[in-house]
Formats: sequence, C-alpha cells, structure tokens
Amino acid sequence: MAQQQTGSRKRKAPAVEAGAESSPSQGLAAADREGPLLLKRQRRPATCRSMVHYLKVREVGGWGPAGLQGFDGEMRGYAVQRLPELLTERQLDLGTLNKVFASQWLNSRQVVCGTKCNTLFVVDVQSGHITRIPLLRDREARLAQDQQGCGIHAIELNPSKTLLATGGENPNSLAIYQLPTLDPLCLGDRHGHKDWIFAVAWLSDTVAVSGSRDGTVALWRMDPDKFDDTVAWHSEVGLPVYAHIRPQDVEAIPRAIINPSNRKVRALACGAKNQELGAVSLDGYFHLWKAQSTLSRLLSIRLPYFRDNVCLTYCDDMSVYAVGSHSHVSFLDLRQGQQNIRPLCSREGGTGVRSLSFYRHIITVGTGQGSLLFYDIRAQKFLEERASATLESSSGPSGRKLRLACGRGWLNHNDFWVNYFGGMEVFPNALYTHCYNWPEMKLFVAGGPLPAGLHGNYAGLWS
Repeated sequence: MAQQQTGSRKRKAPAVEAGAESSPSQGLAAADREGPLLLKRQRRPATCRSMVHYLKVREVGGWGPAGLQGFDGEMRGYAVQRLPELLTERQLDLGTLNKVFASQWLNSRQVVCGTKCNTLFVVDVQSGHITRIPLLRDREARLAQDQQGCGIHAIELNPSKTLLATGGENPNSLAIYQLPTLDPLCLGDRHGHKDWIFAVAWLSDTVAVSGSRDGTVALWRMDPDKFDDTVAWHSEVGLPVYAHIRPQDVEAIPRAIINPSNRKVRALACGAKNQELGAVSLDGYFHLWKAQSTLSRLLSIRLPYFRDNVCLTYCDDMSVYAVGSHSHVSFLDLRQGQQNIRPLCSREGGTGVRSLSFYRHIITVGTGQGSLLFYDIRAQKFLEERASATLESSSGPSGRKLRLACGRGWLNHNDFWVNYFGGMEVFPNALYTHCYNWPEMKLFVAGGPLPAGLHGNYAGLWS
C-alpha cells in the first residue's frame, strides 16, 4: 500500500506530516472527471463577448473558422508572453525527500515526481497530499542493491497519456505504468542498460527510448494487449504482477576524440514530425537518430558550449532543439538553409541551466540558482519586467530581465552542511524540473540544493 503525506506551505521551517495509507491509484482516475456537456445547438465561443475579439473578427472577415483559429492562436501567443509576470508562488511541503529530479502533470491537480532518494510519488497541488508509488523490482533483485543513491532522473508520459515511463527500483531498468491508475505494466530489466537511466522519450504511444550513463540508447516497444499472456514474475508476498521485457534495439554513442570516456547520455528529446530523436552526451556532443523499428544515427555535432550539458528540449513549431549547459542555452536548427539562432547566456553565476521547456516561441529556463528565466526565441531576447503605469504613460518594458525567484524549500542541517558550508541558513535550490499545465495557466517547479552532498528539496506551484 502507498503512504500519504499532507500539507502545503509558505515554508519557514521544515516539517513532515504523515497520513493514512492509501492505494497509489486512489483518486487518480477521478481527479478531474467532468460530466458530459450536452448542447442542443452550437454556440459562439464565450470570447465573442469581448470588444477586442469582436473588432479583430471584423478585421479578418466574419466568424469563419479560419479567422477564429488565427485570432485564438494570436491570443495564446500573447498569453504565453504575459503569463510569467503574473505568476505567484505557493510552496509545497515534501517533508524530508531529497532533490526532485523529474516531474509531469497527470491531470489538473496531480503531479508525479521522482527524487534522488529513489522515491516515485504523486502530489496533489491543491491539498498537498503525497501518495508514494511502489517501484518495480528486477527479476534478479540482487542486481539493484549495487545501484543505490542514483534516484529517478526521468518521467515521461506517452502522447495519449495512457502510459508513464520512468526508472525502476534498479535505476538501470525502465519501468512502465498504466494511466490513470498507475498500475504496473512492464519492466525493462532484460539485456538493457548497464548503468543509470538519465533520460526517456516517447516516439509514439507504444514506443519509448531510454538514454543511460553507460553511453547507450535503447528502443523499447510496449503492447499492453499482449502483456496479458506474458509470464510475469511476482513475489510470494503479493507484489503486483508485471511483464519483464528486453529492448528492441540498443545503440552506443560514438566515442569522441576529445573526452572519449565520458559518453554518458544525459538528455533526450523527440522531434515527432520526422520520427527523429535528439540526444545529448556529457562529452559535449549532440546526436541525431532516426527512430523506426531500430535506431539509426544520422549525425553528431560538437556543441559550442560543452560543460554540463544536462538538459534538452525540442520546439515543434520552429523545429529547433535547445541544449542547456553550464551557463548557456544553445539552439540547433538542423534544417538545410536555415540560420542557427545565437545562444543565450543565463548569467546566473555559472551554476548551470538545469531544466528547459518550450511552449510556442517562449523557452523557460530553470537555473542552478533557484530562478526561472523566460526567453523569446523569435525576438532573441529575454522577457522583461513591465514598468509601473503613470498618469503620463502606460506600463511598458522596464529593461530589467524578468526573473522569478523560487522559495527556500527545506534543507537538512546535517554534519555535511555544517562542515562544508559554514551553516549557511539560505542556500539556493537548483530547479531540476518544471512542467506547465497550460489550460489552467499553472507551472510546477521542483528541485533541491545543487551540491551533491547536501540533502533537501523544493517544490512550488506558480499560478
């Protein structure tokens, strides 16, 4: 059974609250359930009451679908640019969990997270309740005992949001859960990776790719209908039954002339339009793969900034990859005849870019200093704070970069903290993960202290 913790906070001191045990699937399926809306006739969108909307519609010529779609697209683009400056933070209490590395929205109020202390949990952002999800165990459980301390670095949902991929109890294995119940489906622990999984990407609803610290990428195919007939292992104490699978293909990252021993695959991103897969390795290279029934490498590019390349994202609208490094974000436009976009500098004291996400033409940057930055890739500049309006002038850009500073979170005041950091009361949190719920204009952000020896966490809901 799963365990629950409760509480949300504007944190002043660490706290741990425990609740009753519950099933991991309890409440997940019905969290944002709505009844059907039956209308006798189609009505105009509610936005037609807006005078601005009316004038824009008149300008583009009537209430035709094309005119409405184009205007709604413009309004979404405007909202994307204005949303960051309107966000306010509400911290969430994660107790004594250590460093949140990965997160994804499950529905309108629940986020699934993975931590360095190898905990998979779901947090309700409204109530603060935490439900721990049991990790899937290898068939040969003894192999996992040597892999403690890595944690869960990746969580990804397939396009239809019916499957979730993450790490298992052994961080070398790929675990697949069914949604919305979070029942276990299968575990990739046979002939797969020999070291920790750092990244996962879905190519389709049933095909996923994992990238590992062993310098390989693996292609996995899941068919839930066939798993019913698979002989699955389970213990005598009644652990859930799930299949044990092997990858369809495993390919190694090529060795570079410079730093050939550091081929660790740190991040993956899928270009869905062309069935292409981008991969970043810690030796400073970007690799592009064609992903079909097998993986076929198309090219490898030396990155302009090659220290701490730990995050990667892809913009479908602009067909551009973005790579986060020690102090920069590099953009890769691989289409022929297209000019590459100049890199941006995070200017956050060299603590690194720790998380990236694209939405339309705005890229959100989570840094190692506990701040969020927002960059307009079309204008090639950071979003700016707006100056206060006066009687003589309306509000406009102030010239200051828009920067959202996250809260203090929780830090374990242990011997390591005392001996190496002089008892610093305030320590910035690296923002290892963030994810948007765009329909409700919410942003979930999480992480923890950057130094490896420090134990702590941060989680916040920006809305």
